[in-house]
Amino acid sequence: MRALSTGRGAPGEPRHVGYLYVLPALVVYGLFLLYPFGQTVWLSFLHWDGLTRATSAGFDNYGDLFTDPTLRAPFAHALVLLVFYSALPVAIGLLLAAAMSRMRVRGMTFFRTVLFLPQVLAMVVVGVAWRSILAPDGLLNDTLRAVGLDSWARPWLGDYDWALPAVGMVGTWVMTGLCMVLFLAGAQRIPRELYEAARIDGAGAVREFFAVTLPGLRAEIAVALTLTIVAGLRNFDLVYITTSGGPGNATTVPAYEVYHRAFELNQVGSAAAVGVALTVLIFVLTVTVSRLVEGRRS
Repeated sequence: MRALSTGRGAPGEPRHVGYLYVLPALVVYGLFLLYPFGQTVWLSFLHWDGLTRATSAGFDNYGDLFTDPTLRAPFAHALVLLVFYSALPVAIGLLLAAAMSRMRVRGMTFFRTVLFLPQVLAMVVVGVAWRSILAPDGLLNDTLRAVGLDSWARPWLGDYDWALPAVGMVGTWVMTGLCMVLFLAGAQRIPRELYEAARIDGAGAVREFFAVTLPGLRAEIAVALTLTIVAGLRNFDLVYITTSGGPGNATTVPAYEVYHRAFELNQVGSAAAVGVALTVLIFVLTVTVSRLVEGRRS
């Protein structure tokens, strides 16, 4: 284990021998990740329909990302979904973790399991289930009509104004359990003495949360934000199952646009440019969030 962590071999072996241990992993990483990504970057500079001879596009495909409204919209929608996929789950997860760490209620393990359950379901299953719930004659509208809120009933996934928030709320339901479990695990390693000291100083539940719990969960918050941001930006299966980007293009997102352009419009170069731009956006956002939440480490 020491050889793996330090890059050194066993005592008496040359230093470069330790690097041979990670060489197979680097080869696999380069073969199945770096090489396909490099090929995608190369395709993004071409006009190609996937069948005929490709021609050079220069930076035209990237220029379209800024000038073509049908390409700008998916990125705008993705940023909106980050509120539902990342901000809301992290906020709700923090509140649930803070409440559960203070209370000792029977059945709490079952409650945590139920909240985490969406994480173990395939997203296709989640999409099919929620498409049925949000249908015009689905469970949600039936419930609203049963309690006298008929004016609230609507075709949620077919409404231009509500389709994107409806898909986003499904993402909130899926990601909240993950955030809660991360924060509960982090809260267990916060020294109890800090809570006792805060209570001796007269801190209530709210002040205790901001003074002790929140600072103690900085690493877990960074992990949760990274995971939820990546999940929100690469969202494809949920959109494909529930709305297929509709109505119109109200719920198109970058990952779905890559599929749509590559396999339905036969614009492989444009699809590759969207994929590269999405990769860069994910990298920039995750690095920025990690720096802001965790701070620079010495």
